[in-house]
Order: sequence, then structure tokens, then C-alpha cells
Amino acid sequence: MLDEVRALLILQDRDRRLLALAKDLEKLPVDEARAKSKLAGDEAAVKNAHDTLLAAELKVKKIELDTETRRTTIKRLKVQQFETRKNDEYQAFNHEIIRYEKEIDGFETLELQAMEAVDRCRESHHAAKAALVHTQKLIKEDLDSIAQRQQHMLAEQAEVAAERASLATRVPGSALPLYERLMRTKAGLAVAPMADSRCGGCHMKVIASTAIKAQAGLELAQCENCGRILFMAD
Repeated sequence: MLDEVRALLILQDRDRRLLALAKDLEKLPVDEARAKSKLAGDEAAVKNAHDTLLAAELKVKKIELDTETRRTTIKRLKVQQFETRKNDEYQAFNHEIIRYEKEIDGFETLELQAMEAVDRCRESHHAAKAALVHTQKLIKEDLDSIAQRQQHMLAEQAEVAAERASLATRVPGSALPLYERLMRTKAGLAVAPMADSRCGGCHMKVIASTAIKAQAGLELAQCENCGRILFMAD
């Protein structure tokens, strides 16, 4: 194998590792956003449960207020009933008092039902908060793991980049500029194996002279279809 090709293969290995690390680093914000979206769902559930609980408690207070209003009205009617001297007015007041007392009975039933609803809403609120705490714990673990992965990948990236820079200085001849141009345009595969006279990059059959050149390993061979540098696969 040509020395230039051997050096470029080693360099390509590091470059492909750097490309893989860059892609993995690009995914980390997506992973972080996905983790936080789970938290947002549980936070919304807690808010909904809290709002529902407040609405249920307000309903109880409204029923209590309506009940107290009717009790006050009954007291006023009884005072007016006591003060009247007319039997028909007395009976009219009595009918009103009975009507309000029935309404109070109805409100008391509604109040019991509303208080039971409050208890259920309070349980749902507690359950939603407990679920949020559990999710917060899991999300913290996920975010810590993502941060650790990022730290390790950045450290590896710096290490591989330093090694790559050193390796690039060891590439003999003028092959490096060609290699770097191909790396930018050929999806990270500038040096490809050749098997059965086919380029391992574009999978097209190369002409006989190119195949012979790659097999001999005495000079740089390039695929005439895609331009990749070729070497003879074992």
C-alpha cells in the first residue's frame, strides 16, 4: 500500500471519529429538550389539578355564601312575620320561610357533594405533585447524564483533534489537500477500498487502468466516477 494512502487512512479514521462526535454533540440539545418536555407535561398536570382544586373550593364557598344569605333572609322574614298583624301577610311570610328552608336543605346537599369533590381534587393534586417530584428526579438524572456525556465527548473531541493535527503533518507528498477536499464533499469518506474493480465509495466499476494502479499501490489512484482515493481491499 502506498505510504500516502496508509497515512490518509489513519487520518481518515480520526476525521470520521470527529464527525461522529460532532453529530453526537448536535443531538445532545435535542435529548435535553426531550427530557425537559416530560417535565413540562407533569408541571402542566400539577397546574391543571391546582386550578381544578381552586374551582372546587370556590364552588363550596359560593354554596356556603348562598346558604348564609338565605339564613339571613329567613331571620329577616321571621322578624317581619312577628311584626305583622295581618293573617294573610303572616301566611305569606311563612310560605317564603318554608321555601328558603327547602333551598337551604338543597344547598346543604350540594355542599356535601361539593366538599367530596374537593377531597377528590385534593387527592388528584397531591398525586400530580408526587408525580412531578418523581419526574423531576428522573429528569435531573437524565440531564446530569447528558452533561456528563457532553463533557466526555468534548474531552475526546479535543484529544482526537490534537492527534489528528499531528497525523496530518505526517502525510507525505501533496495528497493532503486532495484528501481534505474530498472529505468535505464525499460525506466523510475520501479514501475508499476497491473490491472487484468497484469503488467502495460510489460502488461504480472503475476502468482497468485505475484498478491496476490501485492494486499495484505504487501511485495514487482515484475513482474516475467520484474522485475518491482508492486502495486495494484485503
